[in-house]
Amino acid sequence: MRIGFFGTPGFALETLRALHAAGHEIALVVAQPDKPAGRGNTLSQPVTVQFAREHGIPTLQPVKVRVPEFAELLEAARLDVGVVVAYGRILTPRVLQAPRLGCINVHGSLLPRWRGAAPIQWAVLSGDAESGVCTMQMEEGLDTGPVLLRAATPIGPRETAGELFERLAKLGATLAVETVAALETLVPQPQPSEGVTWARPLEKADGHLDFTQTAAALDCRIRGVTPWPGAWAMFRGEPMKILEAVPVGPSVARSMDQRLPPGLIGRNAVVGTGGGASDGSLTLVRVQLPGKKPVTGAEFMNGARALGETLT
Repeated sequence: MRIGFFGTPGFALETLRALHAAGHEIALVVAQPDKPAGRGNTLSQPVTVQFAREHGIPTLQPVKVRVPEFAELLEAARLDVGVVVAYGRILTPRVLQAPRLGCINVHGSLLPRWRGAAPIQWAVLSGDAESGVCTMQMEEGLDTGPVLLRAATPIGPRETAGELFERLAKLGATLAVETVAALETLVPQPQPSEGVTWARPLEKADGHLDFTQTAAALDCRIRGVTPWPGAWAMFRGEPMKILEAVPVGPSVARSMDQRLPPGLIGRNAVVGTGGGASDGSLTLVRVQLPGKKPVTGAEFMNGARALGETLT
C-alpha cells in the first residue's frame, strides 16, 4: 500500500521500520518540527525523520497542521492509508479523510482504557496487570475510534514504564503490519462506553512520592514514572531521586522490627509507608542525591548517615 506515516518519537520508529521492511511504499513521513536538545540546545531531528532521509523518503514537519495547505498536500499525495503513531498533534477531519482508506492509529493501551497522551506510564503507575496495543480507525475524537486489532501482554512485576514502552513499540509495529495487510477486510469494532479512563501527560510533580500511600502504590508510582519524570522525595531540604525501590512485605518488616511511620528511614534503607501493619515498607535500592552519582541504598545510608531521618 501507499502509506503516509505520521509519527515523531522512538515508539513510532518501530512501526515505520516494520512497514518499510514489509514492502509497503512509504510515500512521506510527517513528524513534528526539529527541537533543541542537549546542553547546547542544538536542533535535533526526530528519529522518524532521520530514518526517512536515510531511505530517501520525503518528509514534512509542519508547524501548523490545522490549515488547508497541509490537507491539500496530503490529498495530492494520493495515499491509500495514513498510519499515525505518537505524532503528537490533533488532525482535522479533512486530513483524516485524505487517504483512500482513511487513517489508522497505533495506540499503546487496551482501549477504551487509557485514552490520551501517556497510556503506558499510567498503566504501570496504576498497577494494571496487563497492557497492550490497539490499532483503530481514526475519527475526530481523541482515541475514540473503532478498534481494528488488539494485542494484550502482562505487565511484569518489576517492569518500568520505559521497559514496557520498548516492548509495546515492537508489539505495535507487528500489529500495524497485520492491520495494513488486512485493512480492506477488517470490520472495525466500536469501543464500549464503559471502562473509559484518561491518561493525561505526566508532569514533574507526578514523580513526588507520598509516603502515606501503601508500599505497593509507591512501587507502582516509581516504576510508572521511570524514566521520566522520575521518582523523587525531599531529603534534608533537597529533592533526592529514587531510581529503584522494592516493597518489603509486612512479615519481613516485623522480623526486622521495623514498623516505621511514613517516610522514616530505618535500617537497611527501609522506609516506612502508610499502609499500616498489613502493608510493609519500601526498601531503597538505588538513589541519587543532587549533584551526585547514583548509589545503592546501602551506600546512601553509610555516606549520608540517614538512619532515623525522614523523606517527605
